[in-house]
Amino acid sequence: MAANRFALTALTALAPVSWGSTYAVTTEFLPADRPLFTAALRALPAGLLLLALARVLPRGVWWGKAAVLGALNIGAFFPLLFLSAYRLPGGMAAVVGSVGPLFVAGLSVLLLADRPTLRT
Repeated sequence: MAANRFALTALTALAPVSWGSTYAVTTEFLPADRPLFTAALRALPAGLLLLALARVLPRGVWWGKAAVLGALNIGAFFPLLFLSAYRLPGGMAAVVGSVGPLFVAGLSVLLLADRPTLRT
């Protein structure tokens, strides 16, 4: 039971660790000042792997929805992420990234009049 719990905890920690390594990998191992290339290098293998596993393409109106989602989530976000990784020191980028949830909580108070509770 303890080994299973440890394995689950380690697997859960994998996502934030891999996401947090973005800045170090970008500045140390990837070509400088190439945010579009770096974004494609990060997104393309995962997309091709998902396509190979699912073997399903969008149909009908979902092509347009997938194009908009891809343009916003991958086409704009990843190049901007890597542009910031090239321009900001890693520590500053980590601080900015980690205060994001606090920023969203503050916006929810202002825009949605949602009172924060101890749980949220």
